[in-house]
Amino acid sequence: MKRFLLAATLSLLSLPAFAAGPARERLDAFAKGIHSLSGRFSQTMSNANGDPGKTSSGTMALQAPRQFRWETTAPYKQTIVADGSRVWLYDPDLEQVTVRKQSSEEAQSPLTVLTDLSQLDKGFKVTEQGERDGLQWLRLQSTGKDPQFEYADLGFDDSGLARMVFRDQLGNTTEIRFAGWVRNAALPPETFNFVPPAGADVIGDAPVLQTQPVK
Repeated sequence: MKRFLLAATLSLLSLPAFAAGPARERLDAFAKGIHSLSGRFSQTMSNANGDPGKTSSGTMALQAPRQFRWETTAPYKQTIVADGSRVWLYDPDLEQVTVRKQSSEEAQSPLTVLTDLSQLDKGFKVTEQGERDGLQWLRLQSTGKDPQFEYADLGFDDSGLARMVFRDQLGNTTEIRFAGWVRNAALPPETFNFVPPAGADVIGDAPVLQTQPVK
């Protein structure tokens, strides 16, 4: 199973407290006016039998309309960058970069609704799931032709999005916990501009570009 691919570090800013209410209201309040978002994550993947794997952690960043960066830092390193036209996956252990054109399937990622609420009702069936583990939960089910997941549950506390749980079509589950959200900070251009390191094998539909020099 792939190490969680979607189709994410700056100094922390205080987040507004959001009024208690149903999960949809909390999502609307959290995402209102956002054009960029960054934070930290930890994720654990479980197979269809419920057996958990190792927990990984790192940082993420999103920027409207189609850019994201998902950088795993422990226990292994992996970088995924969507620059608006292509998706890059870099595995430093393998010294390999996989690249493909960014297609409409990225629009089916539930993370896109955080920077573009208009995608919520266009691309998903949305249902309230009530309270669980002290959070208010909202379930998203893609209405696309080839959904990448069975459902995604978003859990909100009074400060916004706290957890996300994906279940894929094979019954595997990924649970992600978020922390340190930063809203609308000016993200450096290089955040969403991936240049393959010198010496790395590049596989897929890559444009002609420069590589990073060997340090």
